[in-house]
Amino acid sequence: MGSKKRPSISQDPLDGENNDSVEEVSMETDEEFEKGETFNAKTAVSAASRSMNIMERRKKRKELDKARHRLDCEKEQPKAKMPSEGAPLADTPSVPSMAAANQPGLHVNVFRDLASADSSVREAAAESLVVELSEVQKAYEKQRGKGEEDGTLQLEAEKDDGLEDCAPSLRYAIRRLIRGVSSSRELPLQALPTEVLKASGVHDWFKRAAEVGDPDALYLALKLQEKIQVDDEVFGKLLPHPFTSENFFGRDHLLYLAECFKESSFCLPRVHSLWPVMVNLLTLDMTTHSEDVAVRSTSVKKQKRNRKGSSFEDIAKNIRCFHEVVIERSLLQSSHDRKLLALDILLLILPKLPVSCIKVVLSNKLVHCLMDVLSNKDSWLYSAAQHFLKESLDLVGDDNDRCVSVITSLQKHSSGRFDSITRTQTVKNLVAKFNTVPGCLLFVQDLISLFVDEGPITDEPSDQSQTTDENSDLCSSEDKETLASGNIDSLKNWVIDTMPRVLKNLKLDSNAKSWPHTEIVKHIEAKFRVQTEITKFLAVQGLFSASLGTEVTSFELQEKFKWPKAAISSSLCRMCIEQLQSLLEDAQRGESSHASTGIEFNDLGSYFVCLLNTLYNIPSVSLYRTLTSEDEKAFKKLLSMESRLSQEERKIRPGLDANKLHAFRYLLIQLLLQVLIRPGEFSEVALELTICCKKAFPAAADDGSSEDEEYDGNDVPEFMDVLVDNLLSLLPQSSSPLCFAVEQVFKSFCDDITDAGLLQILRVVKKDLKGPRHPTASSYGDEEDDDDDFLGIEEAEEADEVGTDDIVDSDGHADGADELLRPEDTDDRVAKKDVDLMGTERVEAIDEVTKNEELSASDDSDDDMDDDAMFRMDSYIARIFKERKISGSDSAQSQLIPFKLRVLSLLEIYLQRNPGKPQVLMVYSYLAQAYVNSHMTEGGEPLKQRIGGIVQKKVFKAKDYPKSDDIQLHSLEILLEKSLKSASRSRYKTVSSFAQTSTFWLLKVIHSRDLSKSELESVANNFQNILVDYFSNKKSRLKAGFIKEVIRRHSWLGLLLFGFLLEKCGTAKSEFRQIEALDVIDCIIKTCIPTGKGEKDQDDSSRAKFLKKNVPAICELMEKLLTTMPEKQSRRAEVRRFCTRILNTVSMLNLNKAFLKVLKPDVRVLCEHQLGEAFHPFKSSS
Repeated sequence: MGSKKRPSISQDPLDGENNDSVEEVSMETDEEFEKGETFNAKTAVSAASRSMNIMERRKKRKELDKARHRLDCEKEQPKAKMPSEGAPLADTPSVPSMAAANQPGLHVNVFRDLASADSSVREAAAESLVVELSEVQKAYEKQRGKGEEDGTLQLEAEKDDGLEDCAPSLRYAIRRLIRGVSSSRELPLQALPTEVLKASGVHDWFKRAAEVGDPDALYLALKLQEKIQVDDEVFGKLLPHPFTSENFFGRDHLLYLAECFKESSFCLPRVHSLWPVMVNLLTLDMTTHSEDVAVRSTSVKKQKRNRKGSSFEDIAKNIRCFHEVVIERSLLQSSHDRKLLALDILLLILPKLPVSCIKVVLSNKLVHCLMDVLSNKDSWLYSAAQHFLKESLDLVGDDNDRCVSVITSLQKHSSGRFDSITRTQTVKNLVAKFNTVPGCLLFVQDLISLFVDEGPITDEPSDQSQTTDENSDLCSSEDKETLASGNIDSLKNWVIDTMPRVLKNLKLDSNAKSWPHTEIVKHIEAKFRVQTEITKFLAVQGLFSASLGTEVTSFELQEKFKWPKAAISSSLCRMCIEQLQSLLEDAQRGESSHASTGIEFNDLGSYFVCLLNTLYNIPSVSLYRTLTSEDEKAFKKLLSMESRLSQEERKIRPGLDANKLHAFRYLLIQLLLQVLIRPGEFSEVALELTICCKKAFPAAADDGSSEDEEYDGNDVPEFMDVLVDNLLSLLPQSSSPLCFAVEQVFKSFCDDITDAGLLQILRVVKKDLKGPRHPTASSYGDEEDDDDDFLGIEEAEEADEVGTDDIVDSDGHADGADELLRPEDTDDRVAKKDVDLMGTERVEAIDEVTKNEELSASDDSDDDMDDDAMFRMDSYIARIFKERKISGSDSAQSQLIPFKLRVLSLLEIYLQRNPGKPQVLMVYSYLAQAYVNSHMTEGGEPLKQRIGGIVQKKVFKAKDYPKSDDIQLHSLEILLEKSLKSASRSRYKTVSSFAQTSTFWLLKVIHSRDLSKSELESVANNFQNILVDYFSNKKSRLKAGFIKEVIRRHSWLGLLLFGFLLEKCGTAKSEFRQIEALDVIDCIIKTCIPTGKGEKDQDDSSRAKFLKKNVPAICELMEKLLTTMPEKQSRRAEVRRFCTRILNTVSMLNLNKAFLKVLKPDVRVLCEHQLGEAFHPFKSSS
């Protein structure tokens, strides 16, 4: 229902700064009549034209002079002289406002006399103006009654301003008076006395203004009231009597003027001049930035005279009434034009409002209006609402008080969902402004008040939905209560989620490194104050509830704690506890990251435990839920043990022992909170960890009790094994903060971990969910077939010899090259050898492995576990299945992967702290197996990337590597064999690359040992076996470049393989691989060529002897190559280049005679024919 736009006097410039030109024209017109001329029709036309276009002033002045001269000629009587100031105006010729010359007229010079400094002149001018206008109006009405038309021209353009029934002279006079009143010039406006306002037309205009909705009349009345004091009721009910801001902004009076407010939208997009006047009147006694002073100290004297002092409470009441009646009821619930007007008015008010009134303006209806508009980009008001938000944020600036008020208002009325509904980041950007400790504390306190002292939150419908029928509101009271409860929970959810985020704005940035030490300490102490406030809120609201009332006073802490009137839901309590865990985790991370700086941090964990103990011991306060006997016992044990560890930590100096105590304390705190979140799941492990604390810290655990001594007798397990077992049991379904606490404890005790404990961790990484551990009888019937094809390789023809290395099979089965990493192909000999080489536990004897030995296809990866280890593993997996049942997940494997990822973090810590220990080989072997398993596991991509990253950074690229003589060579050879097999047969490129890197690393470990010749030959046999498969089987994916790189890094290996390669190259079935093998042989031969003059003669002699020993095999290979040359020209060229390099090497080492002695005559002919000039030196030698 948009309002009709119409022209009005309000469209003229009404403010003082815009009215100079209008008054200037009016004064010039007055000067023309100082000589006594009457203002007839022609003169009126000229005056009106000049007022419309001031830029043509000179031209119009000439036309006016001509018109006046023509009138002088037509008149017979002489011109009358103007009376002096104060003289009567009766003899002055009048302006004819009717067609007949004998009709009464209006002397325009009275407007000049109204501005006279002499009060008598002003009074005479006012009386004359009233008399003349009355006569003019009576004559005009009489003429209209007879049906006669007005023959005079209009003095001004037609305007729909309620003056249609007035004579033209009367309309002109009223409008000119309005323009003069709105002028900012310091003129004696007392010249507009009660006589003018009592005119019948003017009085009637004011009287019906509120009924018809005339904002111009209200604007005139306010301006007159502002300029002069009018004590009588000349404005009717338009202004209250007596006039005060409290009376004017009263609810009843504003409701009476509602139509005027609505109709003021006709001049959009310009804001009607009525609104700046009303805003100034509304905020006259306010300060813009502080509400400590209710009345301005520096005010204009005229303003002081026109108002009485108002208290701040009265001002706030006026603002509330204005907003509720004018903004919400009159404008927001009306058309789009009026909604737009409401936003414009609010932008005028907001800069002048005190902080306490911002929440009044940003009301429920306004916020809902903004959400309705901004949730739809096609809305007509979308741009206007965006502009309103932008301007509002600019007005907030860096003022913390205003920022808090805006955030609270937006979120309270949107149930904490303003950003999500409007698809903006308004609240997020405002929260980011709190980057100082005072600002954060102010915001936190306001959030606490919003959480505890929540008001009634209603889910009001949008304006578009308020046209529904009456039945739309006929819902049950239970439904309304449920809806309101949901809104309150949503708001409280936002409060809980937002509060810890405030701390992120207080983090030390990169520039803090250049701060002085004292500044950093001050910042940390200030941040701790914010941390304690947030911790206190989360602990009070999440852990406890008051049984008597909503307030409890702690005399020990000298603080009062308050809860909401309605108890919060268990889900909100859980959220508080989770946020509390994250808060403690961040505090512990901050301590760890700045440990090297030597800065002492305040202990947030100690503060929390102290607060927890205090509240727990208050009779009228109880935990938010009732604990079972087991959970309550664990809860008390954890509290007691943490207190003793805290006391012990304060006694000792910073160091390794202090770090262990600190890490264990935070683990107990996190576990304590986890007991509350997950009832019945962590009580057992909590009790076991308290026993571990007693074993680890005897001084702190000496409490004289022995009820927890569960391990008696001679069969006492290692403390570290029990600790590792308990840490592992915490990982499957714990929260992220608890897992971080586990990692910190593991890091502190990492150097003391036994090999058995390490194996426990590694078995988790290797473990897969593949059905029953022991197969049924029917499964053994297929065992023979499985053994025949244990690698899972399908015979297939090779499409292209060149592309064999890059083929990736499309079937879903694993390739046999992955046997190093697959649990099916990882038998006892690998796992037990890993255990044997560490010397950590007794295992059964290992049968000697031959190259023809068949590996079992059954899954015996768990055969090396004893019963206890198996049961412990089952308990970990049981947690996974339990969580799967709870969450309804379809994949148990997907639940197992997060558990493995957490265990991998422990292994990463171990490898980082123990890079050169022999146990690294055992860790590597298990991780390698898990790496390839991840390629064949659904959803195993995160696991694959994590394992690959750990092995690359912490094993392959580590600065140190295992060099102990206790490492058995046979175990290294097994690992090397499997790496080579994976590099040769894996269909996964990532696995092949991983296996190649593993080979380089294992050879580095092997080469670091002082091996005998027989041991080196044993290592080379592994390469010979893989090369046999390369030359004989087209399915081999071994790359010649990989072998060349191995030989380049370890030349001793190339010398041992030289004779074997010469033999196999000659009998190769594939021309492609034969040519590739020539490149490998050439790489070995290059190591025999002297690279500089400084080399010793002994080295030359050894190279010559080595090559001379292999000359027969070289000649035989050349014979086979030159006899059956390849068909492709490029391959024939490679053969010629290879033979030429052989001849050059022989000549360089002076082995020509030995070479010719072995070379057969027919081969010599082939050399002369195929090699040409390259063989000429050997002809002369013969």
